[in-house]
Amino acid sequence: MSLLDAARQVRENAYAPYSKFKVGAAVRGASGQIYHGVNVENVAYPEGTCAEAGAIAAMVAAGETQIIEVAVIADSPTPVPPCGGCRQKLAEFSRHDVPVTLATTSGERLETSVGDLLPGRFDVSHMDNA
Repeated sequence: MSLLDAARQVRENAYAPYSKFKVGAAVRGASGQIYHGVNVENVAYPEGTCAEAGAIAAMVAAGETQIIEVAVIADSPTPVPPCGGCRQKLAEFSRHDVPVTLATTSGERLETSVGDLLPGRFDVSHMDNA
């Protein structure tokens, strides 16, 4: 199964009763394993979670910390990029050249990279963990 197919399949499980805007995301860890996430809305909108954050959380819960590929799909007229917070989350678990596929349920696609999504990202590689 392709990463985009995985995101498409899991998108059906998104919980978006208020906006009706379902998003599915899938990330591939360095092991090759695919991790999924969907958006989960809450009546207090800011308290919801993004599909990308869910996929990253599933990957970390499984013990992985390196993303090598990303796919996000939404029912929109054009491909929708991740929000700013998710762009930073993706950047913290990816190299700048990691491929990102953004797609719509109607078949439109945009191929980009984590670095293109967040060119001015915080670089945590030099931070001291002491």
